[in-house]
Amino acid sequence: MAAKRRYDDGCGVALAMNILGERWSMLIVRDLLLGPQRFVDLQAGLPDISPNVLSHRLRELQESGVLQRRTLPPPAASRVYDLTTWGAELAPIVTALGLWGSRTPIMPRTGEMRPNSLMLSLRSTFSPSDEPDWSANYEIRIGADTFCVRVNRGRLTEMARGPAAVPADAVIATDHKTLGLLVTNGEDLETAVGSGRMTLTGDIEAARRFLAAVGL
Repeated sequence: MAAKRRYDDGCGVALAMNILGERWSMLIVRDLLLGPQRFVDLQAGLPDISPNVLSHRLRELQESGVLQRRTLPPPAASRVYDLTTWGAELAPIVTALGLWGSRTPIMPRTGEMRPNSLMLSLRSTFSPSDEPDWSANYEIRIGADTFCVRVNRGRLTEMARGPAAVPADAVIATDHKTLGLLVTNGEDLETAVGSGRMTLTGDIEAARRFLAAVGL
C-alpha cells in the first residue's frame, strides 16, 4: 500500500482505515459476508465500479489478509473471492455501520438496495424470540438471487447465499424493489402480498413470523 495513503497513527481505528479506507473496500466486504462470489458477481453488485478498480481493491484486500481467492469444488470449479476468518470478523462492524448510516439526518436514500444489502438489512433488524418452539429453515428469493436462512429456537443462526442444503419450511419470494420499499417503510407487507409482488409458500405462519421478526 502506498505510503501516502497510510495514517501515521498507531490507533486501531487508523490501522483499520489503512486497510479498509479506500473507496469500495467496505462494500466489497459487505457483499462477501453472505458467501463467496466470482469477480463478475461482485462487479454486478457494484455497477459503478470499473474492472480495473475492482481488481486493484481485491488485490489490496488479499494482501491485507481480509479475503482470499480459491476454487470451488466440482462441479462448479469456479474461482471465487471469500473472506478469511479474520475478514469475517468485520460482520458486526458492517452491520453497525449500516444501522448508523440508515439513520443519517442529512443524506436521503437515493440508490436502490441490491439483494446482498437487503438480506444484511434483514439480518441487522432481526429481533430474537424467546419462543423455544420457533425453529425453521427459510428460502428467500429476490429475483434471480436465492438465500437460505435458519432460525433455531428463536435465534437467527444462519444466513447465506444459495439454496438451503435441506428443504425449506417456508419460501419468501419477491423482487428487490418491493423488498427495498418494505425495508425502508415505503410500503406495508399486506400491500406487497396482496398485489402478488411478494409470495409466501410452505408454512405461511412461519414465513410471517420471520417477516415480523425483521420488522416488516
